[in-house]
Amino acid sequence: MKCIVAGHEAVTDTEFVELALGTPVELWLGVEGESDEERAARLDAARDILSDPQFSDLPDDLLCLAARVVDENPELFNVVPLVRPARRRVVRKEVAA
Repeated sequence: MKCIVAGHEAVTDTEFVELALGTPVELWLGVEGESDEERAARLDAARDILSDPQFSDLPDDLLCLAARVVDENPELFNVVPLVRPARRRVVRKEVAA
């Protein structure tokens, strides 16, 4: 099955994400071995993009995409579901005055 985003065929997962977001993945995740200066420049560019009204929903889109990836591929992140503890009811005895 082909993955086509905005008229372009995405061959790899990275290409799919880049096409869906309209920005390179490295802009948000960084690259291994980047210097402090490179990191500051990357974050500055990311802030500029987020301040553009065209990308005002991008943080929400990124969070949704990240949540979907974690949900569909928990083995990549060593995610285990947490069991919610049962709620205990506190019984209070009132004293008549």
